[in-house]
Amino acid sequence: MAEFATFADFEKEIRRIIAEAEKRNVTLRIMGGAAMRMHSPNQVELYSRLKRVPKHDMDFVTYKKFRPLTKQLFMDLGYEPYISLMLTGATGRHRQIFNDKEGNKAIDVFLDKLEMCHVIDFKDRLEVDSPTVPLAELFLQKIQVVQTNEKDITDLVILLSEHDVGKGDKEEINADYIAKVLGSDWGFYYTATQNFKKVTEMLDKYDLSKQEKARVVDRINRIKEAVEAQPKSLQWKMRSKVGTSKLWYNKVEEVQRD
Repeated sequence: MAEFATFADFEKEIRRIIAEAEKRNVTLRIMGGAAMRMHSPNQVELYSRLKRVPKHDMDFVTYKKFRPLTKQLFMDLGYEPYISLMLTGATGRHRQIFNDKEGNKAIDVFLDKLEMCHVIDFKDRLEVDSPTVPLAELFLQKIQVVQTNEKDITDLVILLSEHDVGKGDKEEINADYIAKVLGSDWGFYYTATQNFKKVTEMLDKYDLSKQEKARVVDRINRIKEAVEAQPKSLQWKMRSKVGTSKLWYNKVEEVQRD
């Protein structure tokens, strides 16, 4: 992707794309690291302190019914569809990729759901927030990574530093929605609860005050409490008996880009 001088320039391009989508009545939202930065405007200093520099990657999500319209949208904005054999199969059913004018693979557009280690379904959820996906989904996107890395951990720390935990989606992380998702999928639940531990265990590694650490731990614990209190589905209970003796997550197949 063409280099942006500042994150503000990068954000401007994201907002330009989403504004054009709105003009065409296409529901389009940004997710990933860019969305976290946009949704955490008060944590610029913390980003610097944690040495977290978001990459200029654009990961969007829209509904599958908008597939033809999103293709035309990005073409009209100067992006070109990326053609790959992988995108003609199962991967392509829920994903579009576009290049920028320089020929770099710049934009991923996910359709209906994000299928990584675990599946995040965006049905009826994209209207909840704008220009990003809801905070609960931003949290789920990071907590679903099985082989989580420091980037994922620091993103969660920043997100939990900026936003309180509650029962709704208005500038708070919806613990009830997270609990509902994890209460229906034991594999996702297992990965998430393992990552809850990793976040709290890693806090001493970072340049955080006692108050900052305590805030993150408190918010993680409140999400955990909501998850444990959530009634579990029959499928969840049956799968929990199998445990980790059977692979509980999806192996992520990266799209090879020339």
